[in-house]
Amino acid sequence: MKREIKFRAWDKQRHHMLDVEGIAYNLRGELVSIYCFGRDFSNDPDALMGKEPDLDRAVLMQYTNLKDKNGREIYENDVLDIGLRNQDGKPVIAPVIYKTYAAGYVLDNGGNGIWQRLTENCEVIGNIFENPDLLEAQHG
Repeated sequence: MKREIKFRAWDKQRHHMLDVEGIAYNLRGELVSIYCFGRDFSNDPDALMGKEPDLDRAVLMQYTNLKDKNGREIYENDVLDIGLRNQDGKPVIAPVIYKTYAAGYVLDNGGNGIWQRLTENCEVIGNIFENPDLLEAQHG
């Protein structure tokens, strides 16, 4: 089975999501560059003036290699409707996170004791950066 390795990056300074074309690490394993389609971290005004790009403002998110029920790619930090309803009849939503002990991506139900493996029956409804209100409404 071939696994597709892809990333996207949230720019904390500009508040927008970028599709990542490539990433580079030095021999010490430190991230040194993120290449994105269009405007990215290496072509901002500081980097163009010879300064090192500020990669701390980037949040890298990996593609899970799964698609939701509508065929949309699922990435880390996406918020999903997991296809269940709570006691009030509202949809149960959760962000996608990576857990080492599970050796993969799981849905974090906010400490309610429910951890669910990611399945293709879920639906991407946003992400934690562009739609923080989704989780606030769930836990607020």
